[in-house]
Amino acid sequence: MSNHFLDLAGLPGGARIGTSSLRREAQLRERDPLLRIEPLRGNVNTRLRKLDEGQYDAIILAAAGLKRLGFAKRIASLLDPEESLPAAGQGALAIECRADRADVIAALAPLVDRETTLATTAERAFAGELSGSCHTPLAAHAVFRHRELWLRGLVASRDGAEVMRGEKSAAGTDVAAADALGRVLAGEFLARGAARILA
Repeated sequence: MSNHFLDLAGLPGGARIGTSSLRREAQLRERDPLLRIEPLRGNVNTRLRKLDEGQYDAIILAAAGLKRLGFAKRIASLLDPEESLPAAGQGALAIECRADRADVIAALAPLVDRETTLATTAERAFAGELSGSCHTPLAAHAVFRHRELWLRGLVASRDGAEVMRGEKSAAGTDVAAADALGRVLAGEFLARGAARILA
């Protein structure tokens, strides 16, 4: 979001962008090394105040949180996964229950979205295999295209100087196939030297 620019493409070189995400920081630095990416801390009101005070030319926040708090009108534009791959499982909601409670599992079954389950399974398998955490510039995004689960992944150095991207698809439509897809793509990243970048 920005008070002066409509989207990332409109930001001039040297613009100050606030974000708390290493993953977004690396992808922004890769996109334009002239951008000044600065840490953004505090609750949503504090972050918006810092933008309004001119400490940043733009800030990047989760749209879902802004909408939930009534700040949807402050959103200047949304980042498309083509511009910035999200974190594994970002945007997905889950309900956890005990495995031995068949009644609870049955009651929750209508809430299950099969495509979301498979997509997040692949994304989390990719991140888990690479030992990803919130301190790792790592991204994964899976979608269904032409009846196949298509997974894209990314690992990067924080400065965006080294960025490794890859993608893979699988026709399987069960959780085991989705998990295998994530692990296979992660294995390809490791074979290409991802561990060095992540270190």
